[in-house]
Amino acid sequence: MHRRDFLKAAAVAVAVLPAEAAGEPAQRRVFSMNRNWLFGGKAVAGAASPDFNDRHFQRVTIPHTNVVLPWHSFDDKDYQFVSIYRRHFRLPRELQGRRVFVDFAGAMTATTVTINGKRLGEYRGGYTPFSFELTPSVNWSGNNVLAVEVDSTERADIPPFGGNIDYLTFGGLYREVSLRIVPEIFIDNVFAKPVDVMSPDRKVDVQVGLNGAAGANAPLTLTVELRDGDRLLKLATQEIGAGGGADFQDVALTGIGNVDLWDLDHPRMYQVVVKLSGSKGTLDEYSVRIGFREATFTPEGFRLNGKHLKLRGLNRHQTFPYVGGAMPARVQRRDALILKKELKCNLVRTSHYPQSPHFLDACDDIGLLVFEEIPGWQHIGENPWQDIALRNVGEMIRRDWNHPSIILWGVRINESRDNHDFYTRTNELARRLDDSRQTGGVRYNYASEMLEDVFTMNDFGFPLQQPNQLRYLNTEFVGHTYSTKRTDNVERIAEHGLRHARVHNQLGSSDRYAGGIGWCAFDYNTHGNFGSGDRICYHGVSDIFRIPKPAAGFYRSQCDPGEEVVIEPGFNWASGDRSGAGGPGRVPIWSNCERLKVYLDGKLRSELRPDAKTFAHLVHPPFFVDLSGLPLNPWGDLKIEGYIGEKLAIAKTYSGRGVDAQLHLEPDDTELDGDGIDATRLILRVTDEYGGPRQFASGAVALSIEGPGEIVGENPFGLVGGVGAVWIKSKEAAGTVSVTARHAVLGSKSVTIRVRQVAAEGV
Repeated sequence: MHRRDFLKAAAVAVAVLPAEAAGEPAQRRVFSMNRNWLFGGKAVAGAASPDFNDRHFQRVTIPHTNVVLPWHSFDDKDYQFVSIYRRHFRLPRELQGRRVFVDFAGAMTATTVTINGKRLGEYRGGYTPFSFELTPSVNWSGNNVLAVEVDSTERADIPPFGGNIDYLTFGGLYREVSLRIVPEIFIDNVFAKPVDVMSPDRKVDVQVGLNGAAGANAPLTLTVELRDGDRLLKLATQEIGAGGGADFQDVALTGIGNVDLWDLDHPRMYQVVVKLSGSKGTLDEYSVRIGFREATFTPEGFRLNGKHLKLRGLNRHQTFPYVGGAMPARVQRRDALILKKELKCNLVRTSHYPQSPHFLDACDDIGLLVFEEIPGWQHIGENPWQDIALRNVGEMIRRDWNHPSIILWGVRINESRDNHDFYTRTNELARRLDDSRQTGGVRYNYASEMLEDVFTMNDFGFPLQQPNQLRYLNTEFVGHTYSTKRTDNVERIAEHGLRHARVHNQLGSSDRYAGGIGWCAFDYNTHGNFGSGDRICYHGVSDIFRIPKPAAGFYRSQCDPGEEVVIEPGFNWASGDRSGAGGPGRVPIWSNCERLKVYLDGKLRSELRPDAKTFAHLVHPPFFVDLSGLPLNPWGDLKIEGYIGEKLAIAKTYSGRGVDAQLHLEPDDTELDGDGIDATRLILRVTDEYGGPRQFASGAVALSIEGPGEIVGENPFGLVGGVGAVWIKSKEAAGTVSVTARHAVLGSKSVTIRVRQVAAEGV
């Protein structure tokens, strides 16, 4: 690997303060810069000058969106402007003499950085991290002013823009910012690659990127440790010549012996700690997390640690209502939990760009596989545009190469046409940087040129075409071809889930199919020429608030009952919602039970077995109940009992009264950090008397809040399909947040959230 391929590290991915070296302070310091920003809205002339009057600017925290929007039916031009952020800070005097960098985890879409009046340059791209060195222009004895202009327009010179894209990008400093102070020579990045993990001779090949000159610290020593918490498992050292840090260094950890493998049920993580020492002691320290696992796409499907695994996943857009991508770590991690724990997926595709490091960390922690891809949607620009896309490949891989959850690099612009020269370059770079993972490139044409290792294909037809390529993964299906709202009638609601089930059934019919990734997990905001006319694509099995629709029940039902026993009706319980009359008709029930009993108005209506004939290749085929021709008087409650063996394992009841009976207020978390950044979702839900959905419930819910928190979202909130959500964001204080929701018919409901005290900013 050439030095230029290895460096330009994503230092923002490492926010680790090293331990103190014996007898003297450690050299590296990383300070969060997520608080105490000033936001001025649209940039004006002179706003980057250090003496510009910013007293009227709004004090904000990062992540930050340049404008808060309604959850639908807004104009995307509202966020497409150049905004200005300013940050005043002082540097610790005791660190003078070291190098200073500002690290951005992501800003949308082009970012110009100025320090104390010195313009450092423009970074073009919204999804990958970037850094600027501040050293020559910082003031160690007084105030410093960092000015950041963020151009959030859809510039044709930057991927994914230049054509139409079916999603919105939003704007602002929507990922974290940090200040990094390091010695003259420092560790720029570390790639710790487990090798031969299924062999007794397993090892870790560690590539250490160094930046700077050794100077008076020569000679240098690298110490590499493999650690399990506080326990040292293996150590290796390597001497570096006086020329020192003008290159990368390879260090091998061999003779590791037995370790626990990272897999879906036991996602075991270890630490690799790299220390750089010189004649004056420890200079720098850099820590990464790794997992030992072998992930390979073969002609007979996908194998994880040598075992065949059928992949079942969904695509994810990283954006949220109101603020786009500008959600903090807790909210980003929650999406991974929803995908793994609620939707029972084993794979997610980061459509169509690299996503939050917090989301990927959560995937590592809980055992959710990831297919990560570069920014883009159908359009390929001219050579300068392609150069940025190629740079995105390198930035994505360098940022994320230590994540065991990532099993495939997406190096092709989603659904683009063939471009031999361009995709030869993207594949070559990916393989050169990381030969431990295969490449994929999502296409729409079975006849397209195959330069990648895995044939990743969007096929929205049914049945799917038979692939003539080995190593096949379906990467999109259903979605835009069957947009479904939770307020649709029972026929469409039922068919939505069945379409997902039919595709997964076909994918299960042969080991040649590695599996499939449905389009998509969550509804998302889009341009006016896509979607349902209100800037929403209702393509998800869950809505934009991450609240499941009935189709989500299919994915949920595919888990082992030892994990969770599931009954989810794939329909709405109503007497005349379908064409014709007399009940929902013949409809699916998604369950992993062995048999079901269905009661109507207290009387046994049906005893059911799963339809293993039609859906022979699903782990848990659906049950079908015929609820047509039902008497209208009396119209009663529906009760479903699920049995495993002879044991009643689960029962659910759905009201036949047709009454909105209860208002629920459901926070994802009951504790937040008092940093002005942390947030949690607050679900608003109207149900029947049994807690079942009321898919046509409406009305405004008025919210009031007391304590150190604020509401992110619409207030009052107009319920759609009986549900909705806002987010509760902490303020920079400790205490108790009390939120009360009031509904004109159902009264009020309150919840409390504790906000913990956190330390103030370091700079």
